[in-house]
This record gives sequence, C-alpha cells and structure tokens, in this order.
Amino acid sequence: MKKIKKIEHSQEWHTQRSKGLGGSDAGAVCGMNKYKSPYALWCEKTGRVSCEIQDNERMRLGRDLEDYIAGRFTEVTGLKTKKTNYSYQSDKYPFMLANIDRWVTGAKDVNGNHKRIGLEIKTMSDFAAKNYGIEEGFIPDSYYAQCSHYMAVTEADGWYIAILVLGKYFDVFYIERDDDEIESLIDQERYFWAKVENDIQPPIDGSDSTKETLNIQYPTSVESSDIELLRSEEVEAYRDLCEKSKELETAKKEYENMFKSDMQDAEKAHCGCLQITWKTGKSNRFDQSRFKKEHPDMYKEYMKESETRTFRTKFLNQEENT
Repeated sequence: MKKIKKIEHSQEWHTQRSKGLGGSDAGAVCGMNKYKSPYALWCEKTGRVSCEIQDNERMRLGRDLEDYIAGRFTEVTGLKTKKTNYSYQSDKYPFMLANIDRWVTGAKDVNGNHKRIGLEIKTMSDFAAKNYGIEEGFIPDSYYAQCSHYMAVTEADGWYIAILVLGKYFDVFYIERDDDEIESLIDQERYFWAKVENDIQPPIDGSDSTKETLNIQYPTSVESSDIELLRSEEVEAYRDLCEKSKELETAKKEYENMFKSDMQDAEKAHCGCLQITWKTGKSNRFDQSRFKKEHPDMYKEYMKESETRTFRTKFLNQEENT
C-alpha cells in the first residue's frame, strides 16, 4: 500500500482521483449506484465529461459535521478515531485508490490482537436517506462496496460506517472483511479499468445517469445530418416495447377512470393498500400570448434564447421505408 499526501479539493487531488477508482466509484462500477451508471463513470474517467463537482453547502455541512459524527461514533462504540493526512494506493492494483475519513484506534479481536479498521462518515437529510433506500439497520449496497474497496486497498480487517440522518437518527454499522467478496470487487474494478485504459465503452443502460451523461456529451445536433444505425434487432425490440407501453398506459387510464367514476366529487378514497386523491387545484399562469401582443417591445427585451435537444422516434410504414 502506497501513501499519497492528501490535499483535499485541490487541483492535484482532483487530478489524482481521475487517474484511478476511489471508494465512491466502487458502487458505480458494480451497477449499484442509482445516481451514477457504469457508463457515466467511464465517461468521467476517460475525460469525456468533467468529474469535478462544484463545492456546495451540502458538501460543506458534511465536512463540518465530520468531527461531530466521529465523536458520536466514539460515544456509541467506545472506540477512538484519528484523521489521516494521506490517501492510499494499492501496490498490486495501482488504479485502486482510497481517500478515507478516519482510522479507528484501539480495536482488537477476541484474542486481544490489534485490528486495522477504518471509518466512513455519512451525513444526509431524511429526504436523501429515503432516496438512497437507507433505513435504520440497513445500508445500501453501494456503501458496502465502498467499504470493501477501502479494505482491498488498505488491507484492513473491517470497516465501520457512521450515518447521521439530520434530525432523525444516528446509526453505526460494521462490515467484517470478506476476502471472497473483495476479490470479486477487485475483478470487477480491474475489468472496468481495462475499458478506461483501452477506451472501450461499457454497455449502455436505461438509467437517468446515462441519459444525462449523453445529453452533456452531445448537447447540440449537426443540422441536416442523417446516419444509418446498424441495430435492426434493437429497433424491433424497441417497437415491441413502444406498443406494450401504449397498451399498458391505456389499461392504466381505464382503471383510473373507473376510480374517478366511483369517487364522483369525493376528494379522497381508499381500497386495501391503495390511497387515492382527486383534488381541485388552482394555479396562476402567465398569459404569454397576450403579453406578446400588448407589449411586443418588452416581450423581445426579456426573451432569453436557450437550446435543448429533443429526442423523438417514429416508425415508418413499409412504403415510407422503401
């Protein structure tokens, strides 16, 4: 294990991170991160999109609360922690990097032997916790992968996670080292990093992360350009999905209309596990057409041009296609 002097959030720090896979990347590599797909991560690591995140209030709050959470961890476990001024790099797999929050001091096994253990600190709102699928007594797979990655790099015996959900609860989890799972993670990361080094695109998936990454990469179209896609099988599968989607949407609306017919002017209804609301709402909308007609000069002054790239599909009949 190689030590690297850590200067967090500096340009050197961002450059170092782009040269390998860190703990927060492990979940994305394995397809466990609902906010970042393997394709999005590959685009970051190959320089197709920026991986630099602008510092914000949420990130500042997380940093400011690290010491507090470390103190709460000590209260709960009786174990002390210490910061490290280093990031770590695997000797065997140099692309594997670890930027850890704390080392746990004084941890011992049943025989009194010292154990090398780290601590990962998480701070989040109740809304974010629900989005991540976090509940008291449960952690997401992506967090497990992150800690396994740290153990792979540092050869630690285990890893703690301390999670503070603001205003709700504080929880501590311990992950014992599992060599079989760590080896499986290393294999997946090694396979992924080979794609980065050889510029081989990973499979495209249907996640919002991949959609957003493609929009960032290709924000504008070349006017009048037209290419042929060599994806006949995919087009047929897509056609089937479109037809099924229309059928399902029609069936869904049919049930909704049944419920509306039963409810009549009632605002709420329930049936078994289903709760329904059909409320009257009011909204104020800006009459753009009228404003443009009555104040044309002012309308032009306040118009702001923006670009969006709209994706549409249309199936041609046999005559149109030939």
